[in-house]
Amino acid sequence: MSKYYRKTYAEINLPNLLENYKNVQNIVKHKKVIPVVKANAYGHGDVEVTRYLHGNGVDYFAVSLLEEALKLRQEFPKIEILVMGIIENEGLLIASEKNISVTISNSDQLQNVRKLVKPLKVHMKIDSGMNRLGFKFDEEIVDNFEKMKKNPMINLVGIYTHFSTAVMDKTYYDIQLTRFKEIISYLDYDFEMIHTSNSSSSIKYENNIDFTTHVRLGISLYGLTSDDNVNFLKTAYKLVTKISEIKLLNPGDKVGYGATYTAKQKEIIGILPIGYADGFIRANQGGDVEINGERFPIIGTICMDQMFIKINENIMKTDDVILFGGLVSIDEVASRLNTINYEIICEITYRVPKIYIK
Repeated sequence: MSKYYRKTYAEINLPNLLENYKNVQNIVKHKKVIPVVKANAYGHGDVEVTRYLHGNGVDYFAVSLLEEALKLRQEFPKIEILVMGIIENEGLLIASEKNISVTISNSDQLQNVRKLVKPLKVHMKIDSGMNRLGFKFDEEIVDNFEKMKKNPMINLVGIYTHFSTAVMDKTYYDIQLTRFKEIISYLDYDFEMIHTSNSSSSIKYENNIDFTTHVRLGISLYGLTSDDNVNFLKTAYKLVTKISEIKLLNPGDKVGYGATYTAKQKEIIGILPIGYADGFIRANQGGDVEINGERFPIIGTICMDQMFIKINENIMKTDDVILFGGLVSIDEVASRLNTINYEIICEITYRVPKIYIK
């Protein structure tokens, strides 16, 4: 939405995001950080985030879908883009025409390479133990590597894997790292790009890896992490609204669908113009919001477009109500909902416009 008429929006702090990028770049030193802007930059706005980072010297980005890459390519004709998800059939032809690097992670994809008329930049994906995407067994790795290396329509630029336990299990992380390093060794090829680390591994372990050239920075680019004791990141996302109506309750008055809240005494409630259709789901009932540096409880059942909070006589309709990203952190909301911080920001829908602080 380019215009909005209700007082609900997401505030995106781009300088915070850039500072996160620079801090991780300082950690990994000479290795290059690739910002991951898939899923609409984790809900922050892929075009706007890419534009800001590119304007500050960043020229390589990663996404998950070809559709995401094509959207960026239309806006940014000169940046490098890697698609980490599966591309098949005519998608490979489109990628080669648009100078978009693709991930090859299974032999079926290679069957479609025959149709190419322009060389395709390729990163080979290795399954080192996550059992999601990638070549897994030595024989298939070598066989498909040789096919790609010998194919004049393939420019084999990079190779990478993905860690499944960088946050919580160092033992299994080491097993994956050892497996990937072993594969790099026996392939004996001069890859321009070798990358293993996601956000957690980049921050904690990358300086102990001596054979990689790049890291992929996803969730921590946006100031979030699943690791303990990482305190230099700055949150970039704040969900804000204002009270649309204030109502006085008498003892016994009930609130909302299902009448799930009953006033025990005279109370004041505020109606907020945001609901589960905006991605602030019903399970948030019982949590808090922030107004003027204080917490106020969410009461009643959250509706599709509205929700209820209990307030006091000092609160005005002109006050900002911060649902998360301030005193109530994104991590707190994730913990409340028994999920991860990624999901909280990705859930917010297109109905919520974004305001960018630059």
